[in-house]
This record gives sequence, C-alpha cells and structure tokens, in this order.
Amino acid sequence: MKKLFLAICLPLLIVACSTTTKVTIPQDSKLYVNDDKEPVIVKTDGELTTRPFFWTAIAGIPFRLEQNNKIINQGKLKARFRPVSIFWPPYAIIYWPVGFALSEYDLTKEVPNDDSQ
Repeated sequence: MKKLFLAICLPLLIVACSTTTKVTIPQDSKLYVNDDKEPVIVKTDGELTTRPFFWTAIAGIPFRLEQNNKIINQGKLKARFRPVSIFWPPYAIIYWPVGFALSEYDLTKEVPNDDSQ
C-alpha cells in the first residue's frame, strides 16, 4: 500500500513544483524570466525548467534576453493555469498556479507577446 501511495504522490510532487518548456535563444545570450535578478539555466537541448509562477504571471510571463549586458529582446511568454496546482493544496493553488503555455518558444524572432501566440 505504501509503494502505491509513493508511486502516485512522487510524480505529482515533481510536476507540482516545476514548469518546463523548450526555448531557442541566440548564442551567448542570457535569459531572465519573471523579473528575476539571475538568468535561468537553459540546457544545451533548449530545455528550461523553473519553478511555477504566481497569479500575476497569468497575463504572460515576463522575460528579457540580454547579450553583452544589453537587452536584445523582451516581452511576455504565453502562460496558462496549471490544473495540477488544484491537487497540491494549499500552497500550489495560491502560489504556483501558472506555467508555460507552449511546449517551445523561439526567442530569436520578434517578441512573442501573449496575444500573438
């Protein structure tokens, strides 16, 4: 019985604590998401995993792309409500209900505003 409980709860815990997408960014650039002071880590295959976002990001997740300490692209990434946050009470529904809406974002093109995708 304990093994079944762990088999169900462990994947839910992992999913509830992160949101993942793929991003394409210009070479030698840094991506900042949700007005964070530190750039996010984008893996070599473009995978980006971060903590979910607060309700203020439901209109779009703010980002900026910097190269040589200059902003080369900025805007909002399309966001969505994460249904898994309902099942991880009480904190997920309050603090982490928003995640990336698309499975992939290409930030080498024009600014992908929330309304344009």
